[in-house]
Amino acid sequence: MSATGQTEPVPGSTYVAAVYEHNVILNPNPRVSVSRSAALQHMQKNLDIYEEQAARAAQQGAQILVFPEDGLHGFNFSRSSISSYLETIPDPEQESWNPCTEPGKYNNTEVLQRLSCMARRHNLYLVANMPDLQPCPLTTSPSSSCPSDGRWQFNTNVVFRSDGQLVARYHKQNLYYEEAFDTPPQPEIITFDTPFAGRFGLLICFDILFHEPTISLVERGVRQLIFPTAWMNELPLLDSVQFQRALSLGANVTLLAANLRFNQLLMKGSGIYTPFSATYHHARKGDPEEGRLLVARIPVLDPLWVGQSAATEEPSSSQAADSGHCHQGSCVQPPTPATASAVSPSTATFISYMSCDPYTFVLLNETEGKLNVCDGTFCCHLQYRQLPQGNSKELYALGAFAGTHTVNGRYALQVCALVRCAGSESSSCGQEVEEAETKMDFLLEGKFGTRYVYPSVLASHMVLEQPEHLEKTADGRVTMKHSNMTSGLVTACLYGRMYHLDNE
Repeated sequence: MSATGQTEPVPGSTYVAAVYEHNVILNPNPRVSVSRSAALQHMQKNLDIYEEQAARAAQQGAQILVFPEDGLHGFNFSRSSISSYLETIPDPEQESWNPCTEPGKYNNTEVLQRLSCMARRHNLYLVANMPDLQPCPLTTSPSSSCPSDGRWQFNTNVVFRSDGQLVARYHKQNLYYEEAFDTPPQPEIITFDTPFAGRFGLLICFDILFHEPTISLVERGVRQLIFPTAWMNELPLLDSVQFQRALSLGANVTLLAANLRFNQLLMKGSGIYTPFSATYHHARKGDPEEGRLLVARIPVLDPLWVGQSAATEEPSSSQAADSGHCHQGSCVQPPTPATASAVSPSTATFISYMSCDPYTFVLLNETEGKLNVCDGTFCCHLQYRQLPQGNSKELYALGAFAGTHTVNGRYALQVCALVRCAGSESSSCGQEVEEAETKMDFLLEGKFGTRYVYPSVLASHMVLEQPEHLEKTADGRVTMKHSNMTSGLVTACLYGRMYHLDNE
């Protein structure tokens, strides 16, 4: 792995991280309001599982444990039906509180108390996701962001220190069809410090695709990110583990990603990623629907961290400035223009939709060669050699897209993607595929108008491969080279995010 600007691990410093992919116990009627005691009874069932997993993680030496988005309450609530699930979470930057040792300080904080005692009992930092209620002073100003019912409801990460102290609270910025929750009045950039690995930053699910808070954290030097999510997989570009790995590689960070496990919404895939390693789990079709604990020893990446002992001053958090599902599994395909389906012999390019965007594709018609494909002025280049296994006659295409994605979220992209087509027709290129037999040696390259390009190599059966060589040049050229694949190629992708064009 070679790339410019790598953060090397702090010499000799490692820590043990854990993430839990949780098979969430749901409220069967989330649109119907329930009493506080019924809401607590429901959440305690999920908390009981958390307790078991915290014990298991602690036995394996975990120093920090991350649980997923929506893991305690579930999803698909309305603004009113979630009300009994809400707790008011104090701001740890304004006051010091240990819910386990000071349970009487605030009313209706049973969940916070249980999570705090869990961290304390198992002597680990614990990150969980829960809904937060904050009073909102109504003003007569029409420009006030205060909701009409005079309260803010936030999708929230909470972090507890190993003694149970509440040390961080982060409100999700980029909601995904979540009618129960509000967008915070200002984006929150929230970090917390640990005695074993230095600083971590917080984000939730859909946040990972946007500048706030993800890139703001990275630009401030935060190299360890925590990512509770309820991610609905969207092949061939946005499968959970595929993008988790891509973000870790492209932003040169550690990512601790905990997803829900819920087959009906294609939610699965969690991992512990560094720029040098990936420990992940992605259930396959037919696997039992169950939780999965991942534990890994990984290097410290915080460049400011020096091996301070736990006896030094207490770490603190610092702030600089309906469902939560992240990706809709399907989208309405706009009709392909009649001209696009006819392959012109001169350029042999065609338009096909991938993740709801119109990609310009060119087929790989030979077993080896060089190809270029452009969408406007943005061009992708491929050198390749196919290594077909047995009698496989799989079709591959190289696609380029430069533009604004507008379905289930709005964000500007430049993407180069080599994909296995779902069938033998060019119209199947861009459709979801999980398996492939053809191995590929390739060099994929594009010249991007952003420094934020996320590389991924996804092989058959949701196996992630570490690219052999990654290179970024000052003028925006990104090259990914890979060979000696262990299994067939599903997708090789350079996913460029043009954050600066999002609002245009």
